[in-house]
Amino acid sequence: VPFAMAQDAGADVITHAPCDRALDHEAASRMVAEKRIAVPTLTMMEAVTKPPSWSAILSLLFRPTVLFAIIRARRQNPQYQNNKYENARDSVTVMYHADVPILAGTDAHSPADSPFKVLHGESLHHELELLVEAGLSNVDALRAATCLPAKYFGLMDRGVIEVGKRADLVLISGDPIVDIRATRSIERVWCAGIEVER
Repeated sequence: VPFAMAQDAGADVITHAPCDRALDHEAASRMVAEKRIAVPTLTMMEAVTKPPSWSAILSLLFRPTVLFAIIRARRQNPQYQNNKYENARDSVTVMYHADVPILAGTDAHSPADSPFKVLHGESLHHELELLVEAGLSNVDALRAATCLPAKYFGLMDRGVIEVGKRADLVLISGDPIVDIRATRSIERVWCAGIEVER
């Protein structure tokens, strides 16, 4: 329902692939026709559809207002009962085959007591892996995290390796075109041409 609401509202960018049901070809075709892009945040969708961990449950017991807000939201919105990660993944597959531009994003956040752990850094690697599992080629998953965000957010000085462009680079010790998990093997990092000490 929220995904359809975003479509009807004319949003340019729609985040969060729907977990209540997979998108159909008609919805994806509409995105293409209306020049929308998707940031499916599969990492977050996976996190919110999993049963909470014991540590998350314990942390919520010490935050009763948050716990009761979650319970109330789930009771008032029956679509939560149908939420499955597979719906989000299948929606990405449908969008990809319809040529909807797909960008990598995770909705990472920092609160230590959050019931949904989506950590900065690591979550982007996981997002790339989930995008590939949803059907994107390794090259398209890499583009979803590099040149496509630059293009669609108007950051024309970055996103590619070219003379005159901003030198934001990550050197890895594997080949992500062969195995997307190679993005986790970081050797060196440069931001605006300056090496970042790790």
